[in-house]
Amino acid sequence: MKRFISVLFVLGVIALFVCVSACNTTKGFGTDVEKAGASMKGSAERNGAE
Repeated sequence: MKRFISVLFVLGVIALFVCVSACNTTKGFGTDVEKAGASMKGSAERNGAE
């Protein structure tokens, strides 16, 4: 039983680290998409799109 709890704890810690790192990755991806959208909007405005 002690071994099961230890393994469960280790898996929980690993899952926590994965979730925390994923949050930073998602935030960075959102920033990249926002910049791409702004660039496309600027290009459309320069080329006369409505």
